[in-house]
Amino acid sequence: MASDPILPAREPGAAGSPGEDAGLLQELLEGWRNLTGLGAFTLITLATARLRFRENSRVVTPRIFGEIHRCGVRLLPLVGFLGVVLGLVFVGQTASLMEQIGAGNFTGTLMVTVFLREMVPMTAALVVLARVGTAAVIDLGTARALGEVEALEALGIDPIHYLVVPRVAGFAISVVSLSLYLLVVGLASGYAFAYARGLKASPIEFLTQVAGALHGLDFPLSALKTGIFGTLIGLVICYQGLARPLSLADVGAATTRTVAVCGVGCLLIDAAFIAVYLLL
Repeated sequence: MASDPILPAREPGAAGSPGEDAGLLQELLEGWRNLTGLGAFTLITLATARLRFRENSRVVTPRIFGEIHRCGVRLLPLVGFLGVVLGLVFVGQTASLMEQIGAGNFTGTLMVTVFLREMVPMTAALVVLARVGTAAVIDLGTARALGEVEALEALGIDPIHYLVVPRVAGFAISVVSLSLYLLVVGLASGYAFAYARGLKASPIEFLTQVAGALHGLDFPLSALKTGIFGTLIGLVICYQGLARPLSLADVGAATTRTVAVCGVGCLLIDAAFIAVYLLL
């Protein structure tokens, strides 16, 4: 009589095992706690900004300008370089190619749909996140780990009002401003490259094509989207650096979480705005 085959033992953590299911559930719960915590932190920040800004505007306003200088002004050379690169790679080649295939009338539509609505806002947000946001998380996380935040509270200084509100406002204003700067540099450098390759359209004709493809709400929606990008980045940075108990060993992990959350959040916001653009 043939014996029953011996089934291989299931390894711990294999697909469908109780250990994996429990780990997935734990990750989902942790993600939900982080989401609700960020939401509560956002409401606290908004309430603090609304109630206390007039009381201490002489203290907060200079800090907002300092954040704008750090997140915006100091990034102008880098963003300008990226604008030239994007202008050469996308704007110039697209304009030249569209004229070569006899579809020059669609150049403006491509510039608005791809460059203005998508590439410019996302590029500006990611540059600010990578260049300034990661350093801000390390700065805030180190201050929290060393007890400097508690020292501010002992002196009667509200950390949300003093540390968070200026950063959120500075990040939002900087991303909006850098997006406009990137758009101008990209279009100018792209047109110059296309003209050097034989583009027949004059600068006025090129700008007329772009302006003709614009919808009345394009610039307000782009400003709103970039402002939301900057606000989200500022809130996530401050939440990961201040709102969670940290030790010096946890600062690196907080920085990684910040980049991941901001990247996913910006993509989700961008997808929501694409749905809005489709309704225009």
